[in-house]
Amino acid sequence: MFDKLEELVQRYQEVLNELAEPTIANNQERYRKLMKEEADLSEIVMAYKEYKAANDGIESSLMMLEEETDEEMKELAKEELNDCKEKAATMEQKLKILLLPKDPNDDKNVIVEIRSGAGGDEAALFAAEIYRMYVHYAEGRGWKVELMEVEEIGIGGMKYVSFMVSGKGAYSILKYESGVHRVQRIPETESGGRIHTSTITVAVMAEAEEVDVQIDEKDIRIDVMRASGNGGQCVNTTDSAVRLTHIPTGIVIYSQTEKSQLQNKAKAFALLRTKLYDIECQKAKDAEAEARRSQIGTGDRSEKIRTYNFPQGRVTDHRIKLTLYRLNDIMNGDIQEILDALIAADQAAKLMKMNEESE
Repeated sequence: MFDKLEELVQRYQEVLNELAEPTIANNQERYRKLMKEEADLSEIVMAYKEYKAANDGIESSLMMLEEETDEEMKELAKEELNDCKEKAATMEQKLKILLLPKDPNDDKNVIVEIRSGAGGDEAALFAAEIYRMYVHYAEGRGWKVELMEVEEIGIGGMKYVSFMVSGKGAYSILKYESGVHRVQRIPETESGGRIHTSTITVAVMAEAEEVDVQIDEKDIRIDVMRASGNGGQCVNTTDSAVRLTHIPTGIVIYSQTEKSQLQNKAKAFALLRTKLYDIECQKAKDAEAEARRSQIGTGDRSEKIRTYNFPQGRVTDHRIKLTLYRLNDIMNGDIQEILDALIAADQAAKLMKMNEESE
């Protein structure tokens, strides 16, 4: 591990030296690449410096304990030694996590799809609530949320909704939300007071850029039509809605949330690229079944990952056996504690696997 860290320190210095060259601004593509590499390396390099400083502190404290005769100074040296040992252990663990293989999609924006499942109208109402939960969470982080496509029902529910979340590291945090979310509560339409169980599915996909997926125009059928449903002026009076059909896969994308046909077409192509890219990513994950089993539920969307129990006011994430009794806060977007626990569990599983392979 430490040989690898020394190599990264050397590479970090090389990047800084190249960025300091006056001519680098003439090559913007190279400049952007170096800036990203500098940002990726800086956290590891700084952590390694802290680790080495803590180790230097351990050596200094041990020397003081050997040479010092004053009891008061010895006590200070012991305190310093314990602090440095604790710091070194903490930084070593952090370095191991930072050196874990990084998901190439982690820095990307995401497109989230929510579909109502079992439970009819109640499932559609819950889908709308989960959509609002993610919107509140994203906005709380300062991320941008853009509605892509929605199919609503008349009582405020959503049979289907897709939206883009743009923000640094959005995929690295939200990817754990893919799966089946289950709600247990008494529906407003239930006269007998019985608790019903309904489900929705959430799919979190890394946004695909044009370089990630090449779409052959011959494989696409484009239809334009008049938008339907609620909308402002022009929405229902012009042929602004766009439907894309990807013939090889049968994927159909319908976009009508914008007034302009060009904007709806751009949104539809962005969603299609992401879906095609996601199919390729899923194939890769299936090919690495063992690696996927070592992760905390970021692949199988048929997996029941979480239950929201309204009568008891609790939320349980089944993958990590975490139960929180503050359902109202969570439904209002306060999901950071759950996400942090999932990230920590995933890192722990990967570290364990890495240690087993190194033995």
